[in-house]
Amino acid sequence: MSTATTTETNLAFVLRAIKDVAFEDRPVPRLRDEHEVRVHVAQTGICGSDVHYWQRGRIGDFVLNSPIILGHESSGTVVEVGSKVTNLKVGDRVAIEPGVPCRRCNYCRAGSYNLCNDTIFAATPPWDGTLAKYYTVASDYCYKIPDHMNMEEAAMVEPVSVAVQICKVADIRAHQTVVVFGAGPIGVLSQAVAKASGAKKVIAVDIFKARLEFAKSFAADETFLPPGAEPGTDPVEHSEKIAHDIKEQFGLGEGADVVLECTGAAPCIQAGVNVAKKGGMYVQAGMGKENVVFPITMACIRALTIKGSIRYSVGWYPNAVDLVASGKVDVKRLITNRFKFEEAEKAFELVKAAEEGVFKVIIEGVQ
Repeated sequence: MSTATTTETNLAFVLRAIKDVAFEDRPVPRLRDEHEVRVHVAQTGICGSDVHYWQRGRIGDFVLNSPIILGHESSGTVVEVGSKVTNLKVGDRVAIEPGVPCRRCNYCRAGSYNLCNDTIFAATPPWDGTLAKYYTVASDYCYKIPDHMNMEEAAMVEPVSVAVQICKVADIRAHQTVVVFGAGPIGVLSQAVAKASGAKKVIAVDIFKARLEFAKSFAADETFLPPGAEPGTDPVEHSEKIAHDIKEQFGLGEGADVVLECTGAAPCIQAGVNVAKKGGMYVQAGMGKENVVFPITMACIRALTIKGSIRYSVGWYPNAVDLVASGKVDVKRLITNRFKFEEAEKAFELVKAAEEGVFKVIIEGVQ
C-alpha cells in the first residue's frame, strides 16, 4: 500500500460558484473505507455537463450550493489500495467509473443503479470530481485496462459507456435502421455503438457540415444536413418536413426502426418523433431546455416506445472498455484538443465556444 506524505497536496480545478473557477491546493483525499482505492489521475475529458455547471450552476435537481472539483471522465494509476481490495493493486492503470451507487435501494438491487438517488457521482453537486491530482473511488468501479490502451483512451471509456447505455436502452438489434440526431461526441459514439450492435443502416443528422463529414468517416452510413427554415415558417411544420425528407432521401418507408436524440434541441426532438416508424423506438439522451414542445399526438398514433437515457448501468463500463480495446470504437479520432492541467480554464472556454471542429477536449493530469 502506498500512502501520501504529510506535506503532499492535491492540486485541483475547483468550481467555486457560477462562472467562477480556480486552482486550489486541497488535502490529499483519504480512503473512506477498506474497499476504496486512491488513483493518480492521468487524463480527463471535458463533458458538456461540466460546462453546464460552470455556466449555469445546475442540471435539473442537481444544484451547485458549495464549491466542487470539476471533471468525471478520467483515467489514472492506482497509488493506494484499501485493506480489503482484491481486484486491483498499486500500479494498475484504470478507467474510472465516476458514479458509485448505494447498492442497497430497489434501483440498485434491480440492476438500474444509474437511477439510484444516493449515487456519489463525480462533479455532480455536492460531490467533488476528478480534475485533481488524486481521486478516491470504490475499487470495483475502477476497470483495469489492457497494456495496449493508453490513458487518453481509458478516459474516453466514460462517454463510450454513455453511448452503450443509449443503445442498450434502445434495444438495437441486427438489421435495424437507426437515425441519430447529433454528431457531437455522444452522437458519433452512439452511431459507432449502434453499428457494433448490428444496425443495418445508421444515419447521422446535424446542422454542422464538418461534423457530418467526420460522422461519415467514423461510423455513420449516411448523413443529413437539415435545410434552414424559410422566414415565417412554423417551427413544428418545418420539423415535420425534415422528417419527411429524411425518410424519402434514405428510403426509410414509414420511418426508422430506432431514433436516438442526442442534442436536446427542440427541432431535433420534433423531427425525431416524426421520423420514427409506427411501433418504433425513440430514445431521448440529449438535454437542452428543460421544457420543449413535444409532438405527443404523433407519438401516440404511431404507438412509439419513448425512453429516456441517463448515465450507464450494470455491465456497460466493462463493455465500453472492450469496445475501445478491440478497436470497434476508435476513440483516439475524437480527441481534437489537448491541454496541460494548468490550462484547464482555457480548455473549458474552448468547449463552451462549441466550435464546429472541436470534438473532444482532454486535460492532462497533475504530474
